Order: sequence, then C-alpha cells, then structure tokens
Amino acid sequence: MKLKRLPYDLTVCKVRSISDVDFDSPFYFFGRTDEELSLVCCTEDVPSVTRAREDGWKGFCIEGVLDFSLIGILSKISGILADNGIGIFAVSTYNTDYILVKTENFYKASDVLASAGYEVE
Repeated sequence: MKLKRLPYDLTVCKVRSISDVDFDSPFYFFGRTDEELSLVCCTEDVPSVTRAREDGWKGFCIEGVLDFSLIGILSKISGILADNGIGIFAVSTYNTDYILVKTENFYKASDVLASAGYEVE
C-alpha cells in the first residue's frame, strides 16, 4: 500500500464561524457538529481568529480509492505508529484516509511505516 507524504504544514483548529474558512485553500477538512466547527488546513491558511488551535502537524494520504468493504487499514497504520510512540490525528474522506502526526514525528513515522512494508513517497 502506498502512502503519500503531504507537502503542507498543517494546523487543527476550532473556528467561530463557517465564514472564517478559506474554502479556496489547497488543502482543508471542515467538520461541523452540534458542539463545534473544526478545521484542518495549511498553517498559512488558518483564520485570523480561532477558538482553539494546534499547530505543528504533517500528514500522509493513503493513495488510491479505498473500497468501503476494506477493513482495518487505518487500524493497522495507527497501531504501527502507536507501537512506536507516535500519536495520530486521522481524517477520512469518501475516497481515502489521511493520517496526521506531529511534525517532530514525521520522519520517524515515515521510517516506521516503510519498515512495516508501506511504500512511502
């Protein structure tokens, strides 16, 4: 399985309003629940005012379209990283999954996943 390194520095944050989000940004995930508005975006595109923010993330994308019948893909990757002391923030889309790790763990995560048989680009 191929994992693509994302070229962005990322931030996870809570925003005040949907109008604060730059939907023209090259990379973002937006989630809305009854409790919060969450945004993952390029650090340079974080709204000027946030309710909370956590900078210092980098990410991997599982390449290709994942069929919904596939089981355990994210679980296996997160388990490998957890066994090596690396926490994750995961985001899923219709097509695939994204695994974010803190910047200081990015190269270690790349090495650990490559050692486990993943092709990391």
